[in-house]
Amino acid sequence: MEKVTEALQKTAIGGGGDKKPKKEKKAPAAAAADSGPLELQPPPSFLQERIELFDRLYKEQQEELAKKPRDDILITMPDGTVKPGKAYETTPAEIAKGISNSLYKRTVVARIDGEQLWDLERPLEKSCKLELLDFNDDQGKFVFWHSSAHILGEACERRFGCSLCIGPPVENGFYYEMALPGGAAVTSSDWAPLENIVSKIVKEKQPFQRLEMTKEDLLKMFAYNPYKVHIIKDKIPDGTKTTVYRNGPLIDLCRGPHVPDTGRIEAFAIMKNSSSYFLGDANNDSLQRIYGVSFPDKKQMAAHKKFLEEAAKRDHRVVGKQQELFYFEECSPGSAMWLPHGMRINNAIMEYIREEYWKRGYDEVMTPNMFNVSLWEQSGHLAHYKEDMFLLDVDKEQFGLKPMNCPAHALMFRHRERSHKELPLRLADFGVLHRNEASGALSGLTRVRRFQQDDAHIFCREDQIKEEVADLFDFMKSFYGMLGLAFKLKLSTRPDKFMGDIETWDRAEARLKEALDEFAAANAGVTWELNPGDGAFYGPKVDIAVLDCLNVWEPLS
Repeated sequence: MEKVTEALQKTAIGGGGDKKPKKEKKAPAAAAADSGPLELQPPPSFLQERIELFDRLYKEQQEELAKKPRDDILITMPDGTVKPGKAYETTPAEIAKGISNSLYKRTVVARIDGEQLWDLERPLEKSCKLELLDFNDDQGKFVFWHSSAHILGEACERRFGCSLCIGPPVENGFYYEMALPGGAAVTSSDWAPLENIVSKIVKEKQPFQRLEMTKEDLLKMFAYNPYKVHIIKDKIPDGTKTTVYRNGPLIDLCRGPHVPDTGRIEAFAIMKNSSSYFLGDANNDSLQRIYGVSFPDKKQMAAHKKFLEEAAKRDHRVVGKQQELFYFEECSPGSAMWLPHGMRINNAIMEYIREEYWKRGYDEVMTPNMFNVSLWEQSGHLAHYKEDMFLLDVDKEQFGLKPMNCPAHALMFRHRERSHKELPLRLADFGVLHRNEASGALSGLTRVRRFQQDDAHIFCREDQIKEEVADLFDFMKSFYGMLGLAFKLKLSTRPDKFMGDIETWDRAEARLKEALDEFAAANAGVTWELNPGDGAFYGPKVDIAVLDCLNVWEPLS
């Protein structure tokens, strides 16, 4: 630990560090006038066609709901009080208003029986436990930002007549992805006009309306949009239904829930725009993506912008340049050029980890950078990870640069007969890895193509898994604690495309759950959450994210 601290202290703070970074000049709002009319006139024809189908089906849905029996139900609040209600009539909004109007105004969404999120204006269907979530709750915040994404989507349709793709909430706001007519691009001069339209939408207090639709009706509604048609055909089984939500002229494929109306979004700002690929695949169409953030009041927006301004000064890309730690060359994108000061820190950290490896019973090994594709076929990487690999033709055969160390360590384990007395066998490797990340995803040191990990693989008996994982958690806590990093844990379980048998997966996931539960119980303030379907194709994993200076949770291991 002392060596790591010493290396940090010896690193020069020079390299222009005392010069204040130049602020980017923002285009004046008047520039928006040069970017054409605020909205398309006349509006795109698909808006009215969509609304007509929605209105007809929504009327039928309301007629069906009116026939539902109004049985007495009991609604249990978090403090244990029980409130009477009627099935298909009493809404969470009514419950909130009955307690206080200020509570209703603060509440973003309801949670039913500790699990299901529920629209405030959607009638309850049976007796339940009811929680009222505000913007300060993580799930409440994501619903708020999801609704804000729909408002942004409406503004984009009204301005561009675009084909919307997806618009999810993300760690610090939301985005909407779209294809503009003629392959046009969004520019910064579009921001102010879009924010102007958003202000109109917010003032209109458009209600969010939920409608269940069949796959056949969805294909009719979105026939004009090839991206929605692809998603509907790919994600919605034949003969089933899913939901759309409407606010104003926008109707979008969405599971919801949402805030009661657009008037809840009092502070809204567009933060940036970029290009992307449909479904993240570089072989698909290039799209436009607009990022935004929103808050329930202008005071929180001002505080957020101030925080971003201060945090930008501590962005690792800025610090790396100022302190001459690392930089990037255009001729090798995604591969850092480590300067002497940076290598001092890098070497000090590696030395610390090596000492910990010895204390904890790990043996360091070194493996090749390149293997014949026959190994990647056997490991499953060629079938499941090929797009993210660098493949080379050598002597009329194909080889792949290793994106991870697992297959190499498996080869090392099997190269001779092993005794159960050797288990657990802990192999550590600082080898260089290469991953063919999309150019648009590259970002400083957080998303690169060439990197090294303090990587290790543990070969052990099944009854040793829980103890080994517990030791790993202790290792992680010790290292992140030394650096003052907050972390959170997720258990990522079996994905749709996986190798192996389900029984083995279930046992592995159960062992990881046991280890996570024990770690959380032994460490106050530590929690973990389930991340269904996001495991690696070859096994479940515990994903660890750390909180950076921009208040963003960055996946680290």
